[in-house]
Amino acid sequence: MKTVAFVPIKLNNERFPGKNVRPFTGGEPLIAYILNTLLEVDNVDERYVYCSSDEIVEYLPEGIKFLKRDPYYDLSSTPFNEVLTSFAELVEADVYVLSHATAPFISKESIALGVNKVVNEGYDSALAVNRLQEFVWKDGKPFNYEVENIPRTQDLPEMFTETCGLYVYTKDVICNKKRRIGDKPYLIEVSKIEACDINTKEDFIVADALFQTLKGDVKYD
Repeated sequence: MKTVAFVPIKLNNERFPGKNVRPFTGGEPLIAYILNTLLEVDNVDERYVYCSSDEIVEYLPEGIKFLKRDPYYDLSSTPFNEVLTSFAELVEADVYVLSHATAPFISKESIALGVNKVVNEGYDSALAVNRLQEFVWKDGKPFNYEVENIPRTQDLPEMFTETCGLYVYTKDVICNKKRRIGDKPYLIEVSKIEACDINTKEDFIVADALFQTLKGDVKYD
């Protein structure tokens, strides 16, 4: 069974232009982190970057393939599932691993777990999630608790949010169902560090501070 990982990327982002190749302070360009992690995952056969610009090639480590995509897939009006389907139509595989440059702290263990669940344990997809046990409001009202009876946060009902940093799915899910989550998904619960997702300049500042801590420049007792 062939497993292919890929990172779809565009260089001109609307909310934070150039973020995907912007380096952390004292570090490498953002895209380098997820690519280097993917190279360490043993149960992945091939690894790609899917981008419309040849400029991305200078940022790719050895072992990462470049697949050029149509600029149509860079448009904000293009449904993202079309981007994923187009890649699957160009690169044959049984299982696809989707990750993003904006999720630099996803671990190789989480990726390998997701692949194993889909390849060997009967799940048709897997996705990274973060446990949410907080006081949530919706439409101006408490959603998961009563104001007359305030529980401890650890006693709130468990909910999970997608981190958007990692998805694993079969060829059938993306090519026939046209989506990245199937009918039998496995939830890969990741840490808040792994759940870090960079969309804005503020997100990048937070992630950069986290990077300094992880590489040892900042220490906590």
